Amino acid sequence: MKRESFGSRLGFILVSAGCAIGIGNVWKFPYVTGANGGGLFVLFYLLFLVIMGIPVLTMEFSVGRAGKKSAVGAYKALEPKGSFWHLHGWICLLGCTLLMMYYTTVSGWMVSYFVKFVRGDFSGLNHEAVDSVFTTMLGNPGEMGFYMALTVILGFIICSFGLEKGLERITKVMMGGLLGLILLLAAHSLVLPGAMEGTKFYLLPDLGRAMEQGLGKVITAAMNQAFFTLSLGVGAMEIFGSYMGREKSLAGEAAWICTLDTFVALLSGLIIFPACFSYGVQPDAGPSLIFITLPRVFLHMGFGRLWGALFFLFMTFASFSTVIAVFENLMANLMDAFHWSRKKAALICCSVVLLGSIPCVLGYNVWSNLHILGNRDVLDSEDFIVSNLLLPLGSLIFLLFCTTKWGWGFDNYLAEANTGEGLKIPRALKYYFQFGLPILVLFILFQGLFA
Repeated sequence: MKRESFGSRLGFILVSAGCAIGIGNVWKFPYVTGANGGGLFVLFYLLFLVIMGIPVLTMEFSVGRAGKKSAVGAYKALEPKGSFWHLHGWICLLGCTLLMMYYTTVSGWMVSYFVKFVRGDFSGLNHEAVDSVFTTMLGNPGEMGFYMALTVILGFIICSFGLEKGLERITKVMMGGLLGLILLLAAHSLVLPGAMEGTKFYLLPDLGRAMEQGLGKVITAAMNQAFFTLSLGVGAMEIFGSYMGREKSLAGEAAWICTLDTFVALLSGLIIFPACFSYGVQPDAGPSLIFITLPRVFLHMGFGRLWGALFFLFMTFASFSTVIAVFENLMANLMDAFHWSRKKAALICCSVVLLGSIPCVLGYNVWSNLHILGNRDVLDSEDFIVSNLLLPLGSLIFLLFCTTKWGWGFDNYLAEANTGEGLKIPRALKYYFQFGLPILVLFILFQGLFA
């Protein structure tokens, strides 16, 4: 069977960027930036994106494009005879499944809040009542289960139509909507009274504030954000390499994806910080920023119901673009391994993800006393395994496979990455890729495991 391919280069870039642009970098990036010295953190983030993110991303793409299959099949096609690198492909499949077992629940929260703003559920509420909307939702397994199931079923229906007619077509629409909404929302926030104070806090380099946090902490936070923003290490990007043509070099395509990802992350802060400062609300970390702090801000705005609905539509696009990209990865692995049809793979994957997502839904209500890893609840435990173990460890395996003689080898990787027009990777970086990069990834891995 002939392998599917993207209908256009734009489709590949938008789908890959959609996979990278998710809930985490939309709500986490602005807060982490503000907490770590503003503009100074951004400069370090961009540096690590260039010296870490882009190289590892080109490695996932190289394995996919050269192997022309999902992770298991690509490893088998490229690995030395008798080696076992392909076992990591199965771990990638498990990692993507585990990621979707909690990410679909959080994506469902975005849809739920979009519906609530459209219906006017927040109109006339005081601050305490706004807080209770979120806690009431978490305590209602029926509501959370409905929006999780809606996300999962709709995602697999889209993927069942094929790469070009399903995933690529829908992602183009969503990413167009996402980019339009983020520009509109940022422009609106910037004209609010007192908005410039929030903008200065967010973007102007402030060495004093960075030193208060500790320069080492700021640098480490920038390194972590640059590494995790691209969802590297579980083959989520590798699959799109397998659908690519050979007209363009991989470093250039990776740079475009990183640019889009960073553009959305930076503008998310231009939505959040000016709005919060304008209404005298300090932004908080984590879910409270999106689901408690910002709804309070929207209540004070003229046409707040409209702006709240648009914001959560933007968040829905950001999360759902990641969901369907990872769903494609799950299906492609099974289609390659067992020669299933796309419809059969969609049906089986949908059933597995639906069942697997139930513990996360119940983890905030029926199973609220269940703690898996230490004091972590179901969602935090699943996220810890994926983010702190599988992503950095998987990235290290891709890295070693592409740069050592025991794997595919640096020469083969470099030839594949530099095939096509565009930005080339210099051979002079060989020793940095072989020794410097693994040390940086190991640092992130150990720091995450013992955090």
